[in-house]
Amino acid sequence: HPHQFRPKRGAKLDRWQQPLVAIRALGFSGGPLARCGPEGPPPLLIGLFGTGIQSYFTFLRFLLLLNLLTLLLTAGFVLLPLVWLRPPDTGPSLNFTLQCPGGLQPQTGVPRFHNQLWNVLTGRAFNTTYLFYGAYRAGPESSSAYSIRLAYLLSPLACLFLCFCGTLQRLEKELPQRLFLGQDYRSPVSVKVFSSWDFCIRGQEAATIKKHEISNEFKVCLGEGRRFRLMQQQTRTQRACHLLTYLWVNVLIGLLVVGAISAIFWATKYSQDNKEESLFVLLQYLPPGVIALVNFVGPLLFVFLIQLENYPPNTEVNLTLIWCVVLKLASLGMFSFSLGQTVLCLGRNKTSCESFGYNACDYQCWENAVGEELYKLSIFNFLLTVAFAFFVSLPRRLLVERFSGSFWVWLDREEFLVPKNVLDIVAGQTITWMGLFYCPLLPLLNSVFIFLTFYIKKYTLMRNSKASPRRFRASSSTFFFQLVLILGLLLAVVPLGYVVSSIHSSWDCGLFANYAAPWQGVPELMALRLPPSGQRVLRYLGSHAFSFPVLILLSLVLTVCVSQSQANSRAIQRIRKQLVWVSVRWAGEGSHLAPERGLRGGALVGAWLLSGGGTVGAWSLASRRRGAWPLGGAR
Repeated sequence: HPHQFRPKRGAKLDRWQQPLVAIRALGFSGGPLARCGPEGPPPLLIGLFGTGIQSYFTFLRFLLLLNLLTLLLTAGFVLLPLVWLRPPDTGPSLNFTLQCPGGLQPQTGVPRFHNQLWNVLTGRAFNTTYLFYGAYRAGPESSSAYSIRLAYLLSPLACLFLCFCGTLQRLEKELPQRLFLGQDYRSPVSVKVFSSWDFCIRGQEAATIKKHEISNEFKVCLGEGRRFRLMQQQTRTQRACHLLTYLWVNVLIGLLVVGAISAIFWATKYSQDNKEESLFVLLQYLPPGVIALVNFVGPLLFVFLIQLENYPPNTEVNLTLIWCVVLKLASLGMFSFSLGQTVLCLGRNKTSCESFGYNACDYQCWENAVGEELYKLSIFNFLLTVAFAFFVSLPRRLLVERFSGSFWVWLDREEFLVPKNVLDIVAGQTITWMGLFYCPLLPLLNSVFIFLTFYIKKYTLMRNSKASPRRFRASSSTFFFQLVLILGLLLAVVPLGYVVSSIHSSWDCGLFANYAAPWQGVPELMALRLPPSGQRVLRYLGSHAFSFPVLILLSLVLTVCVSQSQANSRAIQRIRKQLVWVSVRWAGEGSHLAPERGLRGGALVGAWLLSGGGTVGAWSLASRRRGAWPLGGAR
């Protein structure tokens, strides 16, 4: 609560405490940054929908912070020096003669009826701004003390590295809890019954939210115990049937993924090969539309098929998330490959490709063309979020409330699917990382989208959604969310590294117009700025003589890490056994010492909590000192 950071009246703060108190007070009034911090989303959402929603909103906040950090690095090291130093122009472009069938094609290919709004949606209105790669210009490296080219090249790499470190840190933070709370560990329900209530609650609204939260926790705990007992009681025939169901469900899901990837490939190819058609306005958004359709229908089918396997909610969410990750990342990977085939002539032979390494006849500034495609993907994903919130979920809720009947009872309100929503924001973040080189200010756009998505999802949850009958824990999903984010980061790094190191830059736009590849500017800068001794050191670091000691050192570090992990696993097993032993001993001593009246009161408390409770009064701190349960039994 923000009041806990306020100093006492009359207390004096030194000069080090005053900024800290001010920053904390500002953070607690900062909208979603405050309400969806590491402690969780608004308590009302946790009480109504369970702790699984907490992982989603915490993940939103983490992605917002990553985008703001990326934007700060890009603006500080590239944009501000470029505006402040005003480096000289590069001069005339490289002279060449390009033989194209039918003459040199214009880059835009935009029909006359394109208006300004459509130009904004496709990104063409910002082609000459710092949003895209083509607007960044710089003179020779020897003309300025600050290298804009090196900053532009290393800033995305630094951003990706920091994002990887931040995600890995959160992944490492969640890993011990996931290892400790394995499937074979069950905490006693009696501990939750006798220690869940907070006697410091004063208001009626807070008490109601707390009752919902405790009720949801009991539903999760009892559901896990029931499924665990059913699994232990399965016969061989039932296990064989379960295995067959598992096989045909996963084969069917795999075929759906292959079909979706094929549709995305042909849609991207058709859109790029028919740029001069009269329906080019619709073809612009054909690949994003197909990707959105695939990623909307796919998770719904995955949820339905995986429920046939009768897994626990945690496992069900994680399996759905895994298949959604495969579908989403494979969609983006196939989109990138198809775009590379058209723009960079990967696997194709053309006259312009043989001369310049890319399709110079159709794409004079291919970096801008790729940036526009990623820009359109980002815009389209956010527009879909808005459209489904206000044109699908809202009318569905109004129709269900307005009409009665068996069909409307079956339809009901929308159920908030955490895997689908997480994959949507992970896909948007992956697109942002893929576009750091082509569209440096795309993190600014994604930050705005994430900020607005927080309020849109909050409105959808509070007004249009219903609580899922299958509850799951936040801790089990947070680990997978971070793992999915790392996979998206790797998907963005691989094509970006290939483009920077191997693909020829455009001949008439951008910072690397006269370079065979963007990375070629790094050796040139080293030759100009570093002394001979520094150049020899860098050459040694990139040689085979340095790689072998590094491999040996990494092998030793990996051996130590594996040994430490095995030791930690053995320690976790011992701690689990100690917890079970202590809980059994505590329960046995309590059964001998507790009077019959106290046991009856504890049973009534458990039934009261599971049923949602009745009217709750306002208990103060004094009630805790009296040592009373709400029904007056002994603890």
